[in-house]
Amino acid sequence: KMKLVVLVTGANSGIGLALCGRLLSEVPEGLQLCLACRNMHRAEVARSALLTSHPTAHITLLQMDTSSISSVIKAAQEVRLRYEHLDYLYLNAGIMPNPQLDVKAFFKGLFSSRIISMFATGEGILTQQDNVTSDGLQEVFATNLFGHFLFARELEPLLCHTHRSSQLIWTSSSNAHRSAFDLEDMQHRRGTQPYSSSKYASDLLSLALNTRYNKQGLYSSVICPGFVMTNLTYNILPSFLWTLLMPIFWLIRVFTHTFTLTPYNGAEALFCLFKQKPESLDPYAKYHSLTSGLGKNYTEPKKMDIDLEMSELLYKKLLILESHVKKKLEEAQKEA
Repeated sequence: KMKLVVLVTGANSGIGLALCGRLLSEVPEGLQLCLACRNMHRAEVARSALLTSHPTAHITLLQMDTSSISSVIKAAQEVRLRYEHLDYLYLNAGIMPNPQLDVKAFFKGLFSSRIISMFATGEGILTQQDNVTSDGLQEVFATNLFGHFLFARELEPLLCHTHRSSQLIWTSSSNAHRSAFDLEDMQHRRGTQPYSSSKYASDLLSLALNTRYNKQGLYSSVICPGFVMTNLTYNILPSFLWTLLMPIFWLIRVFTHTFTLTPYNGAEALFCLFKQKPESLDPYAKYHSLTSGLGKNYTEPKKMDIDLEMSELLYKKLLILESHVKKKLEEAQKEA
């Protein structure tokens, strides 16, 4: 039997690493797992930890920085050399640089009926200061969305087979708000919520990918890990505040199940989709990781605030940008 080939970006920590552990527990022998990471030292540490728990596992590493066009194209070339097919591509890597908290809005929300939705979605209290990459792209857009789009496009020969289905699974967020996204400014150069914008764009893009690729056996889905304590989250507030807030979060979980809190729980929807037939999944739904007050994990689909027309327009804009950056890279390589 042909082994399943699974590639996970951002796999060296947090939800990505938790997912890898769960996949190896589910299919210990029949899995070829590839950890795609920016930092190879951290990737080696993650691989060693996984092998300690699963000594017979087949785990390889791939160096890739999704914010760098050349890194993405080089990584895709390497994947095409290694594998004949790719069954699951988890597009999980993401950044939220220099998060800024609106302290006044935060404390106002803390003592209001909005407290649960405020923590669950970050709406109205969270902004970021974005950077520009060496390719001239906005860093959050490049890392969270465009690098993944380009990677998937480069791997079409491995993902598109009429005789077997493959899955793209995006790690989105409850912070993906339509209000933060502007099609005329898809990189979010002019805004202060690049993370929210990039995650909403991934929701849109997933729909467009289904329209384009379902007939070729490739399906795209979107998940939300819930409110999880990872390195990305810890950077938002000073550590002492998180310590004070944690008991409140555990209490809130009794009323809302979106507070998954741990990476293992947050990976629930990612793991759940691994066990589903992709043809049965709703392209308009985001699959949410949820944890009950008693600690039971489950997944629930919820309709996304997206439409086909906007998704198609975004897809076309991304194709134009793809053509532009690849041409620029080719010119730079000729000059070198």
